[in-house]
Amino acid sequence: MSNSLLINLSFLFDRPTGIATYALNVIPGLQKLNPTLLTAKKFEPFRCISIPNNLTPAQGSSGHLRRLLWTQLKLPQIYRHSNADLIYSPLPEAPLYRNCRYVVMCHDLIPLRFPKLISPLTNYFRYVVPLVLQQAEHIICNSEATARDISDRYGISAKKITPILLGYDRDNFYPRTVTTKNSNRPYFLYLGRQDPYKNLQGLIAAFAKMSDSKEYELWIAGEIDRRFTPQLQQQALELDVSDRIKFLNYVSYQELPFLISGAIALVFPTFWEGFGLPVLEAMACGTPAIASNLASLPEITGEAAILVDPYQTSEITAAMESIVRDTLLRSQLRDLGLQRAKLFSWDKTAAATQESLAKFL
Repeated sequence: MSNSLLINLSFLFDRPTGIATYALNVIPGLQKLNPTLLTAKKFEPFRCISIPNNLTPAQGSSGHLRRLLWTQLKLPQIYRHSNADLIYSPLPEAPLYRNCRYVVMCHDLIPLRFPKLISPLTNYFRYVVPLVLQQAEHIICNSEATARDISDRYGISAKKITPILLGYDRDNFYPRTVTTKNSNRPYFLYLGRQDPYKNLQGLIAAFAKMSDSKEYELWIAGEIDRRFTPQLQQQALELDVSDRIKFLNYVSYQELPFLISGAIALVFPTFWEGFGLPVLEAMACGTPAIASNLASLPEITGEAAILVDPYQTSEITAAMESIVRDTLLRSQLRDLGLQRAKLFSWDKTAAATQESLAKFL
């Protein structure tokens, strides 16, 4: 089966977020399947087929559009020329009506749950993703919550879907001693994008309502987004907390564990998550987590986090205040989180993915 599996990495670029983090951590564990990687950069020790490097989110909408055209027009040619039996795509993109066998990974259906009026992504999930999933040999996803979503929204049989929980990098995410105080005040941390479904407006409102919010700061880590960040900054100004809210922009992979370890708690009150890597990374660093009681987050945290209704800002405020006041609760959450995180690893994710793919080779 020398060339039978192709892995499509056309979306990879230098600042990995969720999907790229998933791919970079799972691919090394698929070596037994002897795959060929379709990639713009070399990956030792894999056999690689070089593809254009302008198909990624780094090139904005034009990168996405070029990748979709490449997927429909070029990928089937590569599939035939290399006598492949199967394509694995770590996101729901694959050649349609081209007699290509493939397995895809579906991370979430957030563009459908929170549609935007003129978003190409919403239309892609509305019209193209159902075809991709129907024509797939099999679908892998990252949680039971996402599996249910795929079944409910696209009418796809649960038998065709394998939920495989994600992992985290144990060499990077573990409790770190933070020696330099970046701030005079203890800080709560949010980590991720700033899209409306992440509920940062609710988080800022909840922080402002804390009875002793002047003693604390809220740090928002993640790429500054000119569509959303200015509104959030304006909200902080109106609530008179802008001097205590920091927008940190993108934080490097090396800095992340120190930032997480230094926080009094991670607050992640999003309206929906396919998985929720930041919560797992916080537990692994021994930082208490406050997370939504919706979607996949209860699956990830078990009893090891404070779960809140993200639509009730008073619940988010109450959770933050209990973290501040109750040192016993903080140390319990730290211990529970560290124990819980041990259940997850990229090795486990890769082994389950390999087993799933092997059935179709």
